[in-house]
Amino acid sequence: MSEGWLSNERYCEQFIHAKKSKFGRYKIIRQLEEKGIDQTLIGQYLEPLKNQELSYAKQVWQKKFKLLPSSQEEWSKQARFMQSRGFDVSLIKKILNAKEE
Repeated sequence: MSEGWLSNERYCEQFIHAKKSKFGRYKIIRQLEEKGIDQTLIGQYLEPLKNQELSYAKQVWQKKFKLLPSSQEEWSKQARFMQSRGFDVSLIKKILNAKEE
């Protein structure tokens, strides 16, 4: 990278750092693949995110909705929103099926 360009590794790392608090792993993966980043490289940099993804998903959900769904329609609406942000269905279920604290 003699022209001052970022390496794919550095780009991948920075992209994930910038997006992890707004989007789930599936959306991040899709966006990186669209940029031509190799799948093994994506997996390598996304691996540490697995342990934190639930907390990021909760933050995204709380910012948008604040209250657990009170009906099936509301549950579906919230689930669709979270899926559009690229979060895994199992994480969405954990958040939306949680009891009020």
